[in-house]
Amino acid sequence: LDFFDAQLLAQNVQAGFDSFPLLAVPFFILAGELMNAGGLSRRIIDLARSMVGHIPGGLGYVAIAASLMLASMSGSAIADTAALATLLLPMMRKQNYPDGSSAGLIASGGIIAPIVPPSMPMVIYGVTTNTSISKLFLAGIVPGILMAVSLVLVWRGIARKAQLPVADKSSWSERRQQLAASVWALMLPVIIIGGLRFGIFTPTEAAVVAAVALLVHGILSG
Repeated sequence: LDFFDAQLLAQNVQAGFDSFPLLAVPFFILAGELMNAGGLSRRIIDLARSMVGHIPGGLGYVAIAASLMLASMSGSAIADTAALATLLLPMMRKQNYPDGSSAGLIASGGIIAPIVPPSMPMVIYGVTTNTSISKLFLAGIVPGILMAVSLVLVWRGIARKAQLPVADKSSWSERRQQLAASVWALMLPVIIIGGLRFGIFTPTEAAVVAAVALLVHGILSG
């Protein structure tokens, strides 16, 4: 106890949190909230529904596609799962989808977010172990896609066994309209990953770019 120094302890704790890369975490959280508040989550779901909603069990495929797209913008499993559950579960229940399978699929889709970039756990891991966050982000792309493909295969079996209903097929004009409304959502992950890959900005700056872009989009569209 003679060697205990409260001031030194406080300085060490502060030094542990005084990390510029860690600022990426709150900014990506902010980006996820702006995405939901600005209606971008609903646009992504509408786009996926117009593309694959007519397949048997189509809303399940919509959930998987939307999970992957939302994960590539927010990096937060909780934010993505909450948005998908709020919007898709009522639709799935209305079309007599099994509640357990629907909730399990949406929860499983949310797990993609910590894997694909921009992943907040990867930011924390990179700061803690002094590992390149940009390389961690790039390493998560293929595993995240494989997770989505695995969910598609599992859901296909569930949809066939349960004989889930089929929705009306969207027209090409409606698909083009949904694609035009979601083009910014599709471009944002490309901007983030491309900027990191070519060294245009750091992961923290990428988080700020995502938050500002989603804020501007929300203001202009709302």
